[in-house]
Amino acid sequence: MTSTLDTARLVEGLREQTGGFVRAVAGRDPDTRVPTCPQWPLRTLVGHVGQEHRWAAELVRGGEQLPVPDPWQADPGAPDGWARWLREGAEELIRAIRETGAGTGTRTFTGPRPAAFWLRRMLSDTCVHHYDAALATDTAFTIADDLAADVIGENLDLLSTPAFAAVRPAVAGLRGRGERIGFRPGAAEGWVVTRTPGAPRWERGPVEADVVVSGAVADLMLVFSRRVPPLDGRVTVTGDRALLDHWLAHAAF
Repeated sequence: MTSTLDTARLVEGLREQTGGFVRAVAGRDPDTRVPTCPQWPLRTLVGHVGQEHRWAAELVRGGEQLPVPDPWQADPGAPDGWARWLREGAEELIRAIRETGAGTGTRTFTGPRPAAFWLRRMLSDTCVHHYDAALATDTAFTIADDLAADVIGENLDLLSTPAFAAVRPAVAGLRGRGERIGFRPGAAEGWVVTRTPGAPRWERGPVEADVVVSGAVADLMLVFSRRVPPLDGRVTVTGDRALLDHWLAHAAF
């Protein structure tokens, strides 16, 4: 479960995406509904992002797995203070990684991993929630291709780790008998997932699969994250659509 991005880029990416999230939410009505998180008002989404950055920082510093915090219990304060509060949370995590060491072992829900696991995990979640916030507030969403690609890779790393099924039981439904799902970003190498009896397996390379989703890497990330439906028009789907639907239904985080 190693990122193609180095620690410096992961840190830069977390700052970029936290900044984009801040621009989408700062000063907004806290009761704004979030369409892609239908149970949450904007205040809860903001609270979740700032809360999880601080939680991951504490986990990295202590080296022990901590209970997952309840987003409804997070208190981001008044909207005019959200920007500062969110940036402080991201910087707390970055500082914890630097002080502890990105390669230092720590606990995760998939077993012992380097501390950089949590930097990458939080970056992935922040990228997706940046989109949630942008959609809710009608703000432009932007993400660099390398970050969008790493979100897909990070998610696939988790989905292909057998221990992850203990955290998200639905992913056990992704096991199969060799069915292949591909995500093709233009002319670049894509991702091919093979459903095996033990767990999904994935690789980068030319995309040949039973069903293929083609489009810009940012749009592939949004489809993969179930933020944009495959019929949205941003991507093209060829092959076994039912196989793709099954994958997306069981791959939710």
